[in-house]
Amino acid sequence: MRKLLLSFLLICISLGWLQAQSEDDYYRIETIPIPDSIVLEVGGLAFSDDGQLGVSTRRGEVWLLDKPTSDRPTFSRFAHGLHEPLGLAYRKGAFYTTQRAEITKLTDTNQDGKADRYQSVYSWPLSGNYHEYSYGPLFLPNGDMLVTLNLAWIGYGESLAKWRGWLLRITEDGNMTPIATGLRSPAGFGFDMNGEVFYGENQGDWIGSGRITHLEKGDFAGNPAGLNWSQEPNSPLGLEREMIPDSVGLMHEFAKNVSSVKPPTVWFPHTIMGISTSDILTDTTKGGFGPFAGQMFVGDQGHSKVMRVFLEEINGEYQGACFPFREGFSSGILRMRWGPDDNMYVGMTSRGWRSTGPEPYGLQRLVWTGKTPFEIKAIRAVANGFELEFTMPVDETTASQISSYPITNFIYSYHRKYGSPIINQQACIVHHAEVSADRMKVRLHVDGLREGYIHEIKVDGVRSASGQPLLHDVGYYTLNHFAEGTEVAAPIAQNESSEAQDCEASEKRVTEMPEDWDEPDVVITVGTEPGLKYDLADFTVAEGAKVQITFNNNDDMLHNLVVTEPDAADQVGEAAMQLGLAGDVQGYVPVTDEVLFHTCILQPETSESIYFVAPSPGDYEFVCTFPGHYKVMRGKMYVTSQETAVR
Repeated sequence: MRKLLLSFLLICISLGWLQAQSEDDYYRIETIPIPDSIVLEVGGLAFSDDGQLGVSTRRGEVWLLDKPTSDRPTFSRFAHGLHEPLGLAYRKGAFYTTQRAEITKLTDTNQDGKADRYQSVYSWPLSGNYHEYSYGPLFLPNGDMLVTLNLAWIGYGESLAKWRGWLLRITEDGNMTPIATGLRSPAGFGFDMNGEVFYGENQGDWIGSGRITHLEKGDFAGNPAGLNWSQEPNSPLGLEREMIPDSVGLMHEFAKNVSSVKPPTVWFPHTIMGISTSDILTDTTKGGFGPFAGQMFVGDQGHSKVMRVFLEEINGEYQGACFPFREGFSSGILRMRWGPDDNMYVGMTSRGWRSTGPEPYGLQRLVWTGKTPFEIKAIRAVANGFELEFTMPVDETTASQISSYPITNFIYSYHRKYGSPIINQQACIVHHAEVSADRMKVRLHVDGLREGYIHEIKVDGVRSASGQPLLHDVGYYTLNHFAEGTEVAAPIAQNESSEAQDCEASEKRVTEMPEDWDEPDVVITVGTEPGLKYDLADFTVAEGAKVQITFNNNDDMLHNLVVTEPDAADQVGEAAMQLGLAGDVQGYVPVTDEVLFHTCILQPETSESIYFVAPSPGDYEFVCTFPGHYKVMRGKMYVTSQETAVR
């Protein structure tokens, strides 16, 4: 009977008789209106004891929202004249913010709603480089503060001023203790339910993909620029920069021989889960926000979304899984905080860091509707496999089929280069899927697990007991340590050949001038500008012209240049977003007739030339297909007829 019911429900969904579920059914995004006169490029969020919401902005202001849980809160300016404050906290009647060069305590001594005392708690030097962002503070229970300092950017991340690339602990009276280094762009950090500190990192030099890492005193999280200061008298570690070769191999293996190296707790596969990890917020609402109490939510600025993380401890160290959670925010997410109503308040900005959310800034709240989605609630490492826990009972028939659980593991290289393609990808074999008596869990018996690797666990065919498909059918588990009882297989040789992207010469990517050309008829040079922009909006060529396009990636992130058929840039960009684990291999260029010509994905400060004959007259687009960039990074190639060109 259950099989018949399930089949009937699936037929109903396929025929449109039952509405398919969406994220909005369970978590609703509400926009908080911002007065037109206020440019609220959010850098920090903090609630006061009386329920006001403080918002620091990249324009150097702090605004107070009275009745922020209502439909129309009122705004008043609390402070101004600050230097890009990218964090905000509240403690004992005062707001604290981290400017570029200091922690500042903001106090309203006469209770008129405006800060009249700006007190420098602790300051640090700057080199003047634009990339020297500073974040925090995050208060410890005893009142000490944590801040993180971004590296400078001069082609690769550098610690040009003292303590850049570090997590620092600072007391109210201005004493500083360095805690950990190896940080590159630590925009978000927070506590788990045990009060342990985790920070979020973005892809970059030495950083293959976004990730969160548990930080303790003396840890080195991977980027060696901060080791410029490791020999200072108060440094908690003695690791020297010269000890880190330019190409290490696998970070997990390197950490076995260098005790201070701290591998990521959870990786977020680049472009699949997100592209720019931001804030970390642990669910302390005790069920007020749904079925994920105690888990973490992690924002992504570039993809304008929130992801979810389940953590566990094995061998005394944290590891766990990340899952998709909620997309569709209006701008790039930088900050998240819990409101007194148990809703998640989300602050956003996109200036200079363009996002899939189209707005330049925004303030929204995420509200649980009270409905429980059918989701993978947790993935746990068990002996020789994984245990999946769900938010509601599963259908035993579909949940016991091993074909429902394709598992693939892979990892990223640890090297000086910007980012890393996926390497050493291999499929696992699921031998048995055992459903628990209450049908809330499934135990998978798996061959091919690899320590130190990310494991993509898809749950393609599982349905709930009532016939629902999963809202999100994938999780990515970072297996830093095997569970007790796991039978360890012989190590597999690294497949270094998978380092290379599929950028071989082809008719769509010709990187040498054809032999039958004396010279190009037209030479076009395209560079980049901050904010995901090409520096050339458009150009015109004649039909049949021999064209050379030289693309200079002078940005600090990865880009390509893809020429598409007219009005096809969105279609090609969406196809690139859907490539999944194949994206790295294909250079994020989908195999489609809509793609005419393209470069490879280029590292920062590199260039490539491509050669082609201009197609028939029309308005063609060129676009960056690195996932998420296509919405804003594009231009036009106008092709005119030969007759028009002659006239």
